[in-house]
Amino acid sequence: MKTLLLLTVLSLFCLCPAHAAEPQPGDTKKLDLGNDVSLDLVYIAPGKFLMGSTPEEKNWATGIEGGAQPGTVREMYEGEPRPMRVSEGFWMGRTEVTRGQFRQFVEETGYVTDAEKPGGMTQVFDHQWDRYYRDGTIVHPWKSVSDKSWRDPGFELPQKDDYPVVCVSYQDMKAFCRWLTGKEARAGQLAEGAEIRLPTEAEWAYACRGGSQESHYFWWGNDLMEGKGRLNISAIDFLPGRDTVWPLANAPWSDGFAFLSPVDHYGEKGRNGFGLADMCGGVWEFVLDDFDPTGGHEQLHYQDKAKLTVSRPVCRGGNYFDVPGNARCAVRLGIASVSYSDSRDGFRICLGTPKETVPVPRTP
Repeated sequence: MKTLLLLTVLSLFCLCPAHAAEPQPGDTKKLDLGNDVSLDLVYIAPGKFLMGSTPEEKNWATGIEGGAQPGTVREMYEGEPRPMRVSEGFWMGRTEVTRGQFRQFVEETGYVTDAEKPGGMTQVFDHQWDRYYRDGTIVHPWKSVSDKSWRDPGFELPQKDDYPVVCVSYQDMKAFCRWLTGKEARAGQLAEGAEIRLPTEAEWAYACRGGSQESHYFWWGNDLMEGKGRLNISAIDFLPGRDTVWPLANAPWSDGFAFLSPVDHYGEKGRNGFGLADMCGGVWEFVLDDFDPTGGHEQLHYQDKAKLTVSRPVCRGGNYFDVPGNARCAVRLGIASVSYSDSRDGFRICLGTPKETVPVPRTP
């Protein structure tokens, strides 16, 4: 009788979700978005890392090989290397959210992005642009338009479902995360006290370095040439319909794409120590935090902590257009507003403890 009672207790104990095995670093899970569309997550355990960049790194970024514009303040946004800790484990998308995954959200909900709303605008490549310098002034290759969106980001190239979704705003990204949280919860696939959201800046920065506690320029180290075959960046690739490449500093190889590459295109070589793909280059990735020009924070940073507001989100990691010096682990910028979108900007999701933010229009 005692043996039977013990076996019954043990059986109940093993079935109880509270005693389920803890996820281990590198564990993966697949989220079903419907219509044979899925999204892969990778588990990242708590740990320490360095946020920021050394003076030597900043000098390299604005030097000949790095190619970033010297004399600006943007490298100062990174701050000096300082130890930080992510105290809770979380799951992160192996790749940026794709066009196909975002389309599944839109088709299921009827959601209209900020760029598609009346009066909406998005930044796209200006195909009339042909040079950076004209009559002593700098001419940038981007323009704001009202007739482009994630459906057609203006590349004038076929857009495939495995490309990162672009031309979506912070508000659009949060809406996608709310939809997927609800979908997973209704399916009984979401643990109590968890949500799908954007990562915090500290989670993203920790994840980008792939487990390294060194202050390397890139997740693989400091040598740009070791990045060949690892990332989508401004390189030796002809612009559409032209016999010219992006001007200024380029990575000295072809990555195969003048604009976007498909997510995880570079396979195992393009994944960092945590198994995450495309953490440098590709598209800028938005995080939850409000931008602080003095540097990132260990805890989620708000415009107004009492009101949990964010008006100028942070983006990280660089993009396909960037010179090497602007596609490092430490690079960070502030986005113009919570409704701003751009054909260089995207996002990846995080599954972890809830983190509330209230998007608000940026005050002048």
